[in-house]
Amino acid sequence: MKLLLRLPGRFTAGPTAGFTDQAQTEGIPSDYGEYTPSAKERLLFCTAGGCFLAGTFYLFYRSLLISLAAGLFGRAVLPLYEAYMAEKRRRELNAQFRDLLGSLSSSIAAGRQMENALLEAVSTLSAIYPEDAPIMRELRHMERGICENHESDRDLLSNLAVRSRSEDIISFVQVYLTCRNTGGDLGKVISHTSQILSDKMEISEQIHAITAQRKFEGRLICLMPVVMLLALNLLSRTYIDVLYSCLAGRLIMTLCLAGIAAGAVLMERISDVRV
Repeated sequence: MKLLLRLPGRFTAGPTAGFTDQAQTEGIPSDYGEYTPSAKERLLFCTAGGCFLAGTFYLFYRSLLISLAAGLFGRAVLPLYEAYMAEKRRRELNAQFRDLLGSLSSSIAAGRQMENALLEAVSTLSAIYPEDAPIMRELRHMERGICENHESDRDLLSNLAVRSRSEDIISFVQVYLTCRNTGGDLGKVISHTSQILSDKMEISEQIHAITAQRKFEGRLICLMPVVMLLALNLLSRTYIDVLYSCLAGRLIMTLCLAGIAAGAVLMERISDVRV
């Protein structure tokens, strides 16, 4: 089944054309919106998450039983890691796609077809990015599809757009397909679209850099109560013994822990600015 284009701005897909088991073995994701960690990553992150939860709950409750029970839920934080890695990989692909736009725009303006422009982009971007970069893996996959499997550039680009889940990549492919179908001035349209998307990507990267600093500051603020509690336990243990020896103290510590968790979640949502 071929990929279909639903205007405005949305692709719908059956089985993705041009995406085979060989592509997956070469490290090309079938969906940039999802990240599947390796067994080693799962083990390391679940262990680290369990230790963090166990240490935090012991710090707030001084109960080995509660601490061990919390440590068993280390796997519960694995989706956070998967979401972070998926977003990081998608942002990396989006940033590298901006250089691909420049290469394609120059090649098409010189009178080359999209298939030849994609093949030229392989050699052009190989001087900038290593072979394991997302954009290079995608270009190598397209190169094999064009040269060996005789796939069309439209199917390959549509395949990338669907898997990328990037509005910028989808917009570019959508404009390209529309221009091909309507017989417009491909060179002029692609050049203009590339410039607009490049400017948008640059602004998005600047906003991300600013919000990344604010996120770091917010995480430090959320971590400060935990650090202060740890310091009190180490330097003045008897001063806060009352918080661990009565029901009221337990409730206070529970409210504090819940407040810190709620503040961290709220901070992440507020600082998550999308363009």
